[in-house]
Amino acid sequence: MKKYVLKDTLKCALNVIPRLFHSYDYLPLGVMVEEIEIPVPWGHVAGRWWGPRDKQPMIAIHGWQDNAGTWDNLIPMLPTNLSVLCIDLPGHGLSSHYPTGMIYYIFWDGIILLRRIMKHFGWSKITLMGHSLGGALSFMYAASFPDDVDKIICIDIASPAVRAPEHMVNNTAGMVEKNLEYENLSEDKIPCYDYEEMIDIVCDAYKGSVTRENCKVLMKRGMAPTPVNTKKKGYHFKRDPRLKVAGLAMMSIETALEYAKKVRCKVLNIRAIPGQKWERLDYYLDVVEKMKQNAEVQYVEVEGTHHVQLNAPQNIVNIIEDFLELY
Repeated sequence: MKKYVLKDTLKCALNVIPRLFHSYDYLPLGVMVEEIEIPVPWGHVAGRWWGPRDKQPMIAIHGWQDNAGTWDNLIPMLPTNLSVLCIDLPGHGLSSHYPTGMIYYIFWDGIILLRRIMKHFGWSKITLMGHSLGGALSFMYAASFPDDVDKIICIDIASPAVRAPEHMVNNTAGMVEKNLEYENLSEDKIPCYDYEEMIDIVCDAYKGSVTRENCKVLMKRGMAPTPVNTKKKGYHFKRDPRLKVAGLAMMSIETALEYAKKVRCKVLNIRAIPGQKWERLDYYLDVVEKMKQNAEVQYVEVEGTHHVQLNAPQNIVNIIEDFLELY
């Protein structure tokens, strides 16, 4: 178990400067970013491509009900010659929602999506970086396609959420009913709020994991003006409400450990302290240990909330640079 200390105080101080550019109307000198859309059968997956377009990027994946904005404070701190594609998962941010009649199985869907993206660009091997849900997807993809992944970075998560079988069985009916309820939610029933009220709701939901200023960063992709035809004024959440009932995708610890044995790439796992409040922290650590059977694993603890990459990117930027061997 390794606790990381910043090795360059001056560099850390200078790197904080890009965090002031939350709107990115004016980017830090030398930083390039472009909005892109990747075609998929149900519409498109939106993304922000940071850095050179003539290099294959690392794919960065956000957490559940967040969006690609979760990386807006970290990426500008990394070397400008690094290429990073930050995607909005389906139903999140600026990406298309699934069609009516479909349900989100967030972990399993993510494996398929990453495979689509890889084939779309013709890449043979990829590096993944994920926070929370995104870290779980990186883990799952690396286990499912061990020959096609070079490195993964998982921030404050080790595997998909682990639940006892009886928990999953007992919650199935309720999740199905909720999904149908959200599916039939008409536009005029979608809740609308003024801007500050929207930010208040988001801050309350994150329970201290994201600062108010960084809630505004996430909401640049997470909210939109209310449609004119609803005759309401204000803003609504862009994410698909069906994402709230994506819990049918949970797995048992036995399944998580089987996946862990299949990972063969280099792994960086960054756990924030206090970070996420896990029901069973031992499950997290068990998965990390199991990966060590066949993978080169670096486990690091840093100070921060669950959204450490958004709130305190200076605490992890050097760790990521070293792992990616950028210097």
